[in-house]
Parts: sequence; C-alpha cells; structure tokens
Amino acid sequence: MSSSSSSSTSDPEPSNPPPIDNNNVTEENRQVVEEEEEEEEGECGFCLFMKGGDCRDAFIAWEKCVEDAEKNKEDIVEKCFEVTSLLKKCMEAHSDYYEPILKAEKAAEEEVSKELEREAEKKVEQELERKVESTAESAAEKDVDRTAGKAAESEEKKSEKN
Repeated sequence: MSSSSSSSTSDPEPSNPPPIDNNNVTEENRQVVEEEEEEEEGECGFCLFMKGGDCRDAFIAWEKCVEDAEKNKEDIVEKCFEVTSLLKKCMEAHSDYYEPILKAEKAAEEEVSKELEREAEKKVEQELERKVESTAESAAEKDVDRTAGKAAESEEKKSEKN
C-alpha cells in the first residue's frame, strides 16, 4: 500500500459537489441558490452563529417574522411572540451550543430589571418629596393663618379697649 493511499484514508480530502448542469437548473432552484449565497455573504456574525446550530430553522422563522412585522409596521413582540418562544425553547434544549447567547440574554434581562427597580425607587422618592413639600406648604399656610388670626384677635382687643 502506498503512503498516499494511507494518508487519504486518515485525512480525507473534502469532496467537491458535482458541477451544476445549467441546462437542468430550474429558475426556482437558481433563485434559491442565489438567495442562500446572498444571505451568507451579507449575514452578521450573530445570524451565522444562530444558523450554525440545531435551531437554524427556528431562527430563520423568527428572522422572517421580524422582517415581515417591520415591513408591515406591526408590533414585533405581539406578532412574533410564538416563534420567539419556540426559538428560546430550542436554544435552551441545545444550550451547549447556544450558551453564549443565553448568558448574554440573561445578563441583559438582569440589567433591565435593575434599571426598572432604579426607576421605581426614583418615582417613590419623587412622590415622597412631593408629599413632604405639600405637607410643609400646608403647615406653613396654617401657621400664616394662625398668625393672621392672632393678629386679628389682637387688633380686636385693642379696638375694644379703645
């Protein structure tokens, strides 16, 4: 056995697809091939990663839903709720591959939660400040009224004396 044949069994060379016979390619097949090539050329790293795992079909369905919603000016969350849920379940089922995305999503959710808590605390503080100011103004008005009342009583007593 020659060394070239033994190396070919341990290190197989990638097989190239047979050449396409352009006479037998339908227009529909040509469009599918062109669309796939365009997608691969202009795809972002995130999209390539998502399509590289077992949730490729779920991601493509989600991507299409989002594109359709944007094109039709629809609410993406409402329109794509179901496909988003399916994608998330798929990613969780294949967390070995999608772990970086799931971790990033969890971190983003935690940050949003913290921000909402900060906003809620800020609103409570503002409401308390408003109530304190209102109470202080009310107390000041009562003091003015009492002072004015005492001054009026004093004036009455002076006029009674005279």
